Amino acid sequence: MGKLLSSDDLIDRIFSHIDGKSTDAGGDVWREPVENYASEERFAAEVEVMRRIPVPFCPSSALPANGTYIARTAALTPLLLVRGDDGVVRGFRNACRHRGMPVAEGSGETRSFQCRYHAWTYGLDGGLKHVPGEAEGFPGLDKSCHGLTPVHEVTEQGGLIFVTQDEPISDGALLDMPEMLSPEQELFNTIEFTDEANWKLIGETSMEGYHIKALHNKSFYPYGFDNLNVVETYGRNSRIVFPFRRIEKLRDVPREERRLRGMITDTYQLFPNTHISVLSDHAMLIILDPVTPTETNWIIYQVSPKTEPGQTVDIEKMKRDANFVQDTGLIEDRWAAKGINDHLKSGGNTHHTFGRFEQAIGHFHKHLTAHVEMLEG
Repeated sequence: MGKLLSSDDLIDRIFSHIDGKSTDAGGDVWREPVENYASEERFAAEVEVMRRIPVPFCPSSALPANGTYIARTAALTPLLLVRGDDGVVRGFRNACRHRGMPVAEGSGETRSFQCRYHAWTYGLDGGLKHVPGEAEGFPGLDKSCHGLTPVHEVTEQGGLIFVTQDEPISDGALLDMPEMLSPEQELFNTIEFTDEANWKLIGETSMEGYHIKALHNKSFYPYGFDNLNVVETYGRNSRIVFPFRRIEKLRDVPREERRLRGMITDTYQLFPNTHISVLSDHAMLIILDPVTPTETNWIIYQVSPKTEPGQTVDIEKMKRDANFVQDTGLIEDRWAAKGINDHLKSGGNTHHTFGRFEQAIGHFHKHLTAHVEMLEG
């Protein structure tokens, strides 16, 4: 796949759609069996896929200094990520090698991890450093063989930290992935909550703009367009651009002076369960972590916007921007996903139909199905 559209070409494409009352449209219609949202077997396979490809765990800015760490569950596996003294991020199974107690909770900064059950202590590199009563209680214990169990691989790329838990079946979202976030973008808030909906139903709400007027009539639609989007697929990922009406102001601006910030919402879908939305005054990384076929944990990392040299961040404006998205459009998307989830077994549909305006969703399902088949083959 070639490079994504430049800012100039993107603006031209948007103006062409505004003038022609059109939108980007794919060539195919995708029909996804309803059973794939409700099946325990399919759910287990999708979780296994998430363990065997690189999946974003957090932005790099969430682990800014040596010794900073995050402990949370991903794809039903308790994990611990920590930036070591060498600046490298490492990932481990969050289980003491003595009796399996977690050695860390939440996030913070530390010089070591100590199990609260029997005080076995581990370094930032995961190595076992201290065992109380080692000589008498555990004669012959080789501490070098009892460090925290590492994940298969941790990759830091494009301002994101990816975790591959087990032997990979593909390079996942890393294929042709552009830079997402920059080190200068600071993390200012983290939110976690759980919804009673399948993770794919939630993810689908951000992959098309066909629903803007109907679902977001009083939140997003007054500022944007209905079913007017630029859609690009790259590797296993996609990009969906939602322009604001105020982009019309750029028509009279010399081409070399045009700036897109504040004129669009730029949403990057990272295969399979993550997206980054770049908004007017902040950006957010959303990870949809499956818990059951009908339950999903949201992890949202909100970061400051990219700035030009000499620019400063308006903190209050940044927070207002974040709160508006969280308290309006996000709530409406969650409501829609739950409504669909509650009626999956109604018998009303054997499949969901994704038309040409929803090409990014078909692209997603095609690659997810291919990965599930890789496990079977």
